[in-house]
Amino acid sequence: MSDSTVLLTPGSSLVESIEAYRTCEFATLTKSGSPVAWPTSGLVKADGTILLTTALGYPQKAFNVRRDGRVALLFSNPTASGLENPRQILVRGHATCPDVVHTEPRGDLGQLWGRLMERQPSSQAYLDWPMTQMTDFYYMRLLITVTPTEVIERPLPQPAGGSGALAGSGLLGAEALASFDSVVLTAVDESGAPVLLRTTVTAEEGGYRVAVPGDVPVAAGPAGLLVHRHDDKLWNLYNASVRGELVADQGGWLLRPERLVEPGARHKAGALDQLRILRATRAATKNYLNRRGLARPSIPWAEYRTIRSRVRNP
Repeated sequence: MSDSTVLLTPGSSLVESIEAYRTCEFATLTKSGSPVAWPTSGLVKADGTILLTTALGYPQKAFNVRRDGRVALLFSNPTASGLENPRQILVRGHATCPDVVHTEPRGDLGQLWGRLMERQPSSQAYLDWPMTQMTDFYYMRLLITVTPTEVIERPLPQPAGGSGALAGSGLLGAEALASFDSVVLTAVDESGAPVLLRTTVTAEEGGYRVAVPGDVPVAAGPAGLLVHRHDDKLWNLYNASVRGELVADQGGWLLRPERLVEPGARHKAGALDQLRILRATRAATKNYLNRRGLARPSIPWAEYRTIRSRVRNP
């Protein structure tokens, strides 16, 4: 295994670019070995590892990591990054996620909370009553630590255009993908480890034609196309994934769609979407604790508000 401090050295230009990104795409493997990816935010620690977290309301990433620690992260959405010449940065490695619920915002976790409050000011409202009565689950976190074994930089793709043709293709998920200039291909290599690539797609009979450079080690099998967006304040979030089978043919790589997954607000969101999400995440949090015989932890609200004060008054 490569030394993570060599791959990601805090203070290096590479790490500065990574830290400028507001989000990254994080891929794990399901029980069947299928790669799945969703946007998240993280922190490069002093030892060169990457700290990610997941709330108890979204524990699937943790379950996947505990079963198979092979993961990939891609820093490829430069919105609000301030980078003049952004590139996509792929980090592959091994992750761990102990079954310990963290509620105290201290150390590296405290630093990550401070960054989130600064970059996503709207999240600061969760610390005010009566929001605290509904959002305590948001502060119950599982910690995922990624040790990098490979880091690769590539240019970001040029927009392919033709979004109208994509939307009118009739392919499953086309309406969700059509408003994006690029997508993130979530695939595996020959060993079954996850691979991520920001690229472009076009529609044709039978599926999405995916542009994949020859040196990207993708293999045929289960795969997906992830899209997500956020504004300059890390808000107005949306993400979706078209999942299916990646096959090789004379034209290159074709993803045959089988399922569209929109875990949050849909691309045609309704007024009840936020209520649906809140209920689902609270139920998942309760289930996680109950299965382990754990009491619902209390949240040290004062410590979080202290971080908020520092962010507001630097």
